[in-house]
Amino acid sequence: MQITLSRTALALAGVALLPGCGGDTVVAQGPRLAAASGAKLASCADLATRAPYAGMTITAATVAPAGSVTQTLNGASVPMPEHCVLQGRLNERTGSDGRPYAIGFEMRLPRDWNGRFFYQANGGNDGSITGGNAAFGNLPGGGATSNALAQGYAVISSDAGHVPDATRPPAIAGQVYGLDPQARLDYGYNAVAQLTPMAKHLIRAAYGKGPDRSYIAGCSNGGRHALVAASRYGDQYDGVLAGAPGYNLPKAAVAQMYDAQALAQAAPRGADGRPNIGAGFTDADLRLVANKVLERCDALDGLADGIVAATARCQQAFSLERDVPTCTGTADGTCLTAVQKGALAKVYAGAKNAAGTALYAAWPYDPGIAASGWRAWKLGSATAPGLTATLGAPSMAYIFSTPPADPAVLTGTGTTLLDYALRYSFETDAPKIHATTDVYRESAMAFMTPPNPGHLDTLRSRGGKVLVYHGVSDPVFSFDDTVAWLDALKANYADTPAFARLFAVPGMNHCSGGPATDQFEMLGALVDWVEKGIAPETIRATARPAAANPGIGTIPAGRTRPLCSWPKVATYAGGNVDDAASFICQ
Repeated sequence: MQITLSRTALALAGVALLPGCGGDTVVAQGPRLAAASGAKLASCADLATRAPYAGMTITAATVAPAGSVTQTLNGASVPMPEHCVLQGRLNERTGSDGRPYAIGFEMRLPRDWNGRFFYQANGGNDGSITGGNAAFGNLPGGGATSNALAQGYAVISSDAGHVPDATRPPAIAGQVYGLDPQARLDYGYNAVAQLTPMAKHLIRAAYGKGPDRSYIAGCSNGGRHALVAASRYGDQYDGVLAGAPGYNLPKAAVAQMYDAQALAQAAPRGADGRPNIGAGFTDADLRLVANKVLERCDALDGLADGIVAATARCQQAFSLERDVPTCTGTADGTCLTAVQKGALAKVYAGAKNAAGTALYAAWPYDPGIAASGWRAWKLGSATAPGLTATLGAPSMAYIFSTPPADPAVLTGTGTTLLDYALRYSFETDAPKIHATTDVYRESAMAFMTPPNPGHLDTLRSRGGKVLVYHGVSDPVFSFDDTVAWLDALKANYADTPAFARLFAVPGMNHCSGGPATDQFEMLGALVDWVEKGIAPETIRATARPAAANPGIGTIPAGRTRPLCSWPKVATYAGGNVDDAASFICQ
């Protein structure tokens, strides 16, 4: 007997209906998680005594009346609702370096709670719960118009177990915690492991019940935190929102050293004899490459509009060697020298050792190379080195290398951060991200990355969801590496689209910026997926004005586009070229 189920019956059974050329494609969704229900805040100031927790110290517990606290969102000062502010420390100790350590945290608990917990995963090297890392529930994406606290979430933010060492030179103060073995683990994964049950304990005491649904979100290192949580703590989180997730962060740091050396080949020497990497390519040089990418790739999605949505096809269509003219003399913005082209080709091909073994992923060509965010990371200016040297070198030396380097390596007389990057060996130094010692018993690749990125058994079996986005022109973490993560999932799970999806943002640099529609809100889509079973096929994105996104280029402010679930492409179907409704994902 043949049984035919209607679309409605399939949906009620927890099955997603994905459009295909020959009709609906059925993808099993797994268990449907119930929607969260809210509660009123019952306690704040006495939480420290009413809800003791092993190793926890509450240093402050105060009520912030409605409107007394504001956050700047999309350029506007937005008043926050009434909420309880908790600050404290967990697992205080003295490190092997003699410094005091603890996992510092801040929680903000709204009076009118929506029943959900939000772990705000911070970027960079963490190290703070103040300023931009305060627990407002920052939403990933350019120019957020809301935050999790304003939407009624109970939010936690963490310094991941360390603060900058004020006794050290500023260039390394934020990274030298890597000398302490436990601080490394706290930064990599243990802070999330320790704070999650503590936060849920405090929420239960504050509202009379624990969270119905739990979410973790962040971009860059915050995206890495989120993907690590999806892998390690799939029993604790129902929804994971990861932007530009550097889940192979130690490998990406190796690539930063590689990029510095490659780009130095095209750089003039300064008065100190060092290569001036920022002067190796002018803005006109980078714009030339962007324009040549556009010439080859812009119309591949059905419309020449300054956005290359057909990323994969573009990599086949564009050739740096063929399409960018080679200068016979000095570069003047209409051509690149052979040395410049060679340096850029090395960067985009990805870091390799002398044997040609890949040490990190390649990078896709995209018009976002001409945006300020790309330059800031890869090149810097003619008067200041890029962030590759100023952030990448100390992180590599102290956090990702085992054993860590002596602090004097980067702070000795006559030594610069750029020197470390230029002297880095891909034969003898790069393997240190995999190394251990009797003191440092977990390698950087063990404590920084998901234990098995291609497996999410626990989260998947519970009905949890993972939503990832990544700028195609990200200069810090390769978009191609994130595609490789998704491909690994697909190799292990035929139903990957039922629990994990990646959305490419063409033109976008690191987390935001670039010639892109980089303003979007994905938390709501994630919640709908987790709690209502509505799988996101597209995410509506908007182009911000140049005042908010200096790298926007010729993209008009206010333009909207659909971001598509990879590998689908936003393809022009006719109509207003600046309206997302004129495009379909296919």
